[in-house]
Amino acid sequence: MQIAGKKVLVIGAAVTGIPVVKLLSRLGADVILNDFKKTDELAGVISEIEQLPIKLVAGGHPAKLAEDCDFIVISPGVPLDIPLVQRAKALGKEVISEIELAFRLASAPIAAITGTNGKTTTTALLGEIMKAAGKRTFITGNIGNTMILEVENAGPEDIFALEVSSFQLESTSRFKPTVSAILNITPDHLNRHKSMENYIDIKSRIFINQDKNDYTILNRDDPETSKLAGMPRSRVLLFSRKEEVAQGAFLENDNIVVRVGNKKETIIHKDKIYIPGRHNLENALAAALMAYCMGVPASTIGAALESFKGVEHRIEYVEEIEGVIYYNDSKGTNIDASIKAIEAMKRPTVIIAGGYDKGSGFDDFIEAFGNVVKHMVLIGKTADKLEKTAHKHGFINTYKVKGMREAVQKCHTLARPGDCVLLSPACASWDMFSNFEERGRLFKDCVKELKTLDTRY
Repeated sequence: MQIAGKKVLVIGAAVTGIPVVKLLSRLGADVILNDFKKTDELAGVISEIEQLPIKLVAGGHPAKLAEDCDFIVISPGVPLDIPLVQRAKALGKEVISEIELAFRLASAPIAAITGTNGKTTTTALLGEIMKAAGKRTFITGNIGNTMILEVENAGPEDIFALEVSSFQLESTSRFKPTVSAILNITPDHLNRHKSMENYIDIKSRIFINQDKNDYTILNRDDPETSKLAGMPRSRVLLFSRKEEVAQGAFLENDNIVVRVGNKKETIIHKDKIYIPGRHNLENALAAALMAYCMGVPASTIGAALESFKGVEHRIEYVEEIEGVIYYNDSKGTNIDASIKAIEAMKRPTVIIAGGYDKGSGFDDFIEAFGNVVKHMVLIGKTADKLEKTAHKHGFINTYKVKGMREAVQKCHTLARPGDCVLLSPACASWDMFSNFEERGRLFKDCVKELKTLDTRY
């Protein structure tokens, strides 16, 4: 891709924006960085770029910026319906995401993973398998560094294990991984994507450019995902924890088995996988199949599945205090993710839920409580909505609090020895926190503070 001499507008100065403008400038582009925030809110950004020949336009997204650029790189957090982007498209200017730009500049093959839930765990697991196989592996995307930061470091013999969100896929056009996977598709981000049909179409972009030399891996057990099996031009493989599949990964006598072409191999017994929950069994099936397609021996895959201890903020063990176990599942940013966390609990549970409202209903979430969840402590903007839904379903043990510290303290008074406390909000974090990581870290800090208490509140 020709960069030198091009006029490039980068919209959004967040996580991806800064590395993008730095690389573009280094490659000889004439770069403008635009952000909605005002200059006095961008002190950190200014300090990063002040020595570079980059123009900063802050305090809004003026549509006229579209007129004097060759193409636009847009950060995933910026919606595509703003007037600036619409003006650019009307002028025939290309609007691409950071992963699209990185793909065009990369020489290393890409194993890309998307889905509503499980992306981060599966990407991390795949990365560990590939490293165990001796591959120099860059774990990037929504996990680790942005892909653009590693493009110049990765050569043809290396590999990208890439977690891809719908926000990133939305602005792709040529993106073409060697192996792609869609783990599941359930309602999420409908406030941005407007409909499930749009959301599914965007997720499908992960395989749309693949050909017969590539692999597309889909979840046979997920209704929306399995419907896509006839669309790719690549080799389609399925994974299932419920039934045998003709080509792909499945369970046989409780062993993970992979069958690709005429070759069938046993990977590991499911009980030897360290990370708990049926959803993590699905993640393991997907990662194992992806690695197998990339030539990793079955024994190496099995050893990595047995040793992998999970990812921070995904049903992460925090502490056991007075016989109560505390779990941090701050990555439970939607209903389906939090249902999976509840299903993984083996003890009576006090759950902390609530946060930013993405437009979803909570009926399925409340119905998943069953005999597991005995109390729900509510935080954030959806607290009233969650409480109303819970009461409608006859679950009345709800408690609204003002913040995370008060929530943890309330859980401490409600939980009894033999119980667990689970932070799994079923909502995004943006009403109270900058991201789910900040939310999870605060939860862990508050839990650790409990250890200094002599008595219950």
